[in-house]
Amino acid sequence: MSNPLDIDPAFTTEVLVRFLREELASAGFSRALVGLSGGIDSAVSLALAARAFGPDEVLGVMMPYRTSNPDSEAHARLVARELHVPTRRVDISAMVDGYLDQESVPSGMRRGNVMARMRMVVLYDLSEEWRGLVIGTSNKTEMLLGYSTLWGDSAHAVNPLGDLYKHQVYQLARHLEIPTEVVDKPPSADLFEGQTDEDELGFSYAEADRLLYPMIDERHTEDELVGSGFDRDFIRLVAGRIVRNQYKRVMPVIAKLSHRTINQDFRYLRDWKS
Repeated sequence: MSNPLDIDPAFTTEVLVRFLREELASAGFSRALVGLSGGIDSAVSLALAARAFGPDEVLGVMMPYRTSNPDSEAHARLVARELHVPTRRVDISAMVDGYLDQESVPSGMRRGNVMARMRMVVLYDLSEEWRGLVIGTSNKTEMLLGYSTLWGDSAHAVNPLGDLYKHQVYQLARHLEIPTEVVDKPPSADLFEGQTDEDELGFSYAEADRLLYPMIDERHTEDELVGSGFDRDFIRLVAGRIVRNQYKRVMPVIAKLSHRTINQDFRYLRDWKS
């Protein structure tokens, strides 16, 4: 029985490569940067960018913290080497610790968010030097669940993965021949030893995707989802995360005072020239 989440990886790759070329060209760019974590999402984004612009026009940036798992950097280097993409390594430890120590920030989410946002500071600074745009790495599952840091890993100029569920990212990764060491390891933000995404979420990406597709793409009601075999408590847990994290998925709301308010009435396309 076919999985409704399955995609045609070759066709999807073609669409996303064209998307990257067109979007960057419309902004006047032909070079790109990707923050390389050593995980599957950043590897797929890097592979798509390398196909879109050529390996020499894409920069893979590794930004370890002093407690980062050495395997993360090793896997990031492996992906970049396989794709023949140049890399840059920026250790963020001094930057992060300077703030954390000064403000006595306790361990936990705040520290992780500081790391994520510091990495985006680095990427956007290097984007000026590289003369390229930052390519996003967040997938649809993460974005719906709010499993990202606002102005951290959720920040980007364009995002090729944002309409792909995690299941579909895995399919694309295998088509793009991402190294198995990266594809097969448990997804992790690598914020502390032993941390995994699925442990923090309390359920697997596979479980989330099976529910999210009929809930979001097919717009089934709660009762219909229960009738399909989903647990009502799980449905409400996931739906609650989606609703609670809506603010992460939209541009900041602007108070309307005029007849031409940005992002409300003033909505010209980015390639509007006159």
